Amino acid sequence: MKPAVSMAGTVAVLLTALLAAQETKPVPKDSMRVTIPGCSRGYVFVAGPRTPDEPGSAEIPEGMRLRMNGSKKLMAEIKSREGSTIAITGLIRKGQRPDGAGIGGVRVAPASPGSIVGNPVANQIQIDVEGWRPAVGSC
Repeated sequence: MKPAVSMAGTVAVLLTALLAAQETKPVPKDSMRVTIPGCSRGYVFVAGPRTPDEPGSAEIPEGMRLRMNGSKKLMAEIKSREGSTIAITGLIRKGQRPDGAGIGGVRVAPASPGSIVGNPVANQIQIDVEGWRPAVGSC
């Protein structure tokens, strides 16, 4: 009976080690993992300023709005932090780059053929949120 107990203990240790090794998912080739400080409101995240100690991702300019996708539990946690600055980590597809030029905090870009004019959600960048943490700053 003792060998069965030690076998179960060995299996438990191996499973724990395997789970610990798989903490982060591999990044698909068409995506990149980013960490962005800012503020959330519903499912929209507004990128905030970078600080020297927490630079975030350079491709996401301050003031850019991103549409967050995530599990219900994760989104509920983020929603409970509305009004506080947080940093989210997630995956963004590489093809979702902001077009146009930033002028006075507003992004000006030509309309693409077949685009939906007047719909701010149509060209919004999507981020698949993997996690979040509190950050320095105010909303």
